[in-house]
Amino acid sequence: MMSNTPRSGIGRSFGFWTLTFLVVANMIGAGVFTTSGFTLASLGDPWLVLLAWLMGGLIALCGAFSYGLLVRRMPVSGGEYVFLSKAMHPFVGFVAGWVSLLAGFSGAIAFAAVALESYLPGSFPAKIPAAGVIVLGAFLHGAKRWFGAGVQNSAVILKLLLLVVFLGWGAFAIDWGSESSRSLESDGGLLAFAQALVWISLSYSGFNAAVYVAGEATAPRVVARALIVGTGLVVLLYLFLNAVFVLGAPAAEIAGQADVAARAAKWIGGAGFEAFTRVVISLALVTSVLSMMMAGPRVYGKMAEDGVIPKIFILRKDRVWPAVLLQMGLALMLVFAGNLMELLSYLGLTLSLSAAVAVSSLFLGERVRGWAALPPALFVLATLGAATLLIAHDPWQALGTGITLALGAVAYRLINSRFNGLDGDADGDLE
Repeated sequence: MMSNTPRSGIGRSFGFWTLTFLVVANMIGAGVFTTSGFTLASLGDPWLVLLAWLMGGLIALCGAFSYGLLVRRMPVSGGEYVFLSKAMHPFVGFVAGWVSLLAGFSGAIAFAAVALESYLPGSFPAKIPAAGVIVLGAFLHGAKRWFGAGVQNSAVILKLLLLVVFLGWGAFAIDWGSESSRSLESDGGLLAFAQALVWISLSYSGFNAAVYVAGEATAPRVVARALIVGTGLVVLLYLFLNAVFVLGAPAAEIAGQADVAARAAKWIGGAGFEAFTRVVISLALVTSVLSMMMAGPRVYGKMAEDGVIPKIFILRKDRVWPAVLLQMGLALMLVFAGNLMELLSYLGLTLSLSAAVAVSSLFLGERVRGWAALPPALFVLATLGAATLLIAHDPWQALGTGITLALGAVAYRLINSRFNGLDGDADGDLE
């Protein structure tokens, strides 16, 4: 039977604040600093942009609540891989782990690292800063676990303090009484709003980050609390940040621009405020990369424990470097592969489907009942609705997701044959 405690003996030491900071750092990444320019161009009205951010935040809170229920049932590291292996079938869990390996962490780490280059003040050789921050994350989280967590917490606290300074500066400098030139013409209507919600929902991915290290948490209820509190803090922060972005500058100055935060800052407070904003965002992206370098290897460690990838990647106390190096290598490969902006919708679609399937497992076996079933149901319906809209907007995104899932299925069958009938062994372990 799949144990509720980590078999590797890595220990339990991650408390509420470390887990909360992990959620915050995973969520605050490239998306929030790039999305609103495109959303404003689509919707035209900054208040509609803020409404879309609010709705995306409510969906993310439903997801955080749902993952809290999942981790109380299965308080082990591994995330969707563990949840789906136990609730459905080892094959489904393996494919979810495959998605995390290729898209969930490696792709997201590479995307955040490359986005960092566009916000760094100064001029640097292409790809070098992105590769450097990934190697830094591997060093911090591959050496001593407590050291990586300590640096992570300190960096997140500093990032939040700087973002508060940014908000205070922006709120003081903005002429809130002026409404002129803050809106654009738009006839997209409901479909445009739905599409904007899809883009914004991608920025909320990471609300489930703490479940990937649940086996190292002091208690399952601590993980569940950290998911809710961390997500709630980010929802509030996103609303305030985007109020400054879309209300602080004329719409024509920021609509359709990827570096919306820096452009808004320059309009609000001049070159000095823009430089400060670039430093804050650069730190935010660095901590996002570091947090994913911390969470990702826990999935691969759990897969190694279960024998579906080589056992060298099992996490041991003060020896996590093999899994961390695997994560580093995959992320570096994607950094140098090309422009990751083209992969953003693909990553969002693939990961949202994985999360929806994981949450839907709450309605299997010991079903969640009563009012507690409402947030999971809302999350699944909203996520699947957003995925449907994204596919309708660009059907080719479904092709990329389908190829990823098909490759995962092929890999499972190959590994299954190599290990002489993984289905039977895994099924026996999971009953």
